Amino acid sequence: QVQLVESGGGLVQPGGSLRLSCAASGFTLDYYAIGWFRQAPGKEREGVSCIRWSDGNTYYADFVKGRFTISRDNAENTVSLQMNDLKPEDTAVYYCKMVVTTAEYYWGQGTQVTVSS
Repeated sequence: QVQLVESGGGLVQPGGSLRLSCAASGFTLDYYAIGWFRQAPGKEREGVSCIRWSDGNTYYADFVKGRFTISRDNAENTVSLQMNDLKPEDTAVYYCKMVVTTAEYYWGQGTQVTVSS
């Protein structure tokens, strides 16, 4: 059973930084990609960033380019999201998602990020 456990959320002032981590366990095959989504109150869940397992290619949503950096540690089975220059509109629950195939994917439980002065 694949498990994804996020950590690192919290309250930060505008312009501050946070680092989210997602620890993955229970998978025995290579996955296609792993990354981060977020959902703000009253809004749909949206993709933030992901990294492809095979070649390490990364994707960033336009609204985080230049501010967020995704990285992975294959030895530790973790993926991290370094978030800099945070804005109030980044406030959301951040979810880790692992995509094995188009029909098989897993979500973490989410971690709250609040950007407020």
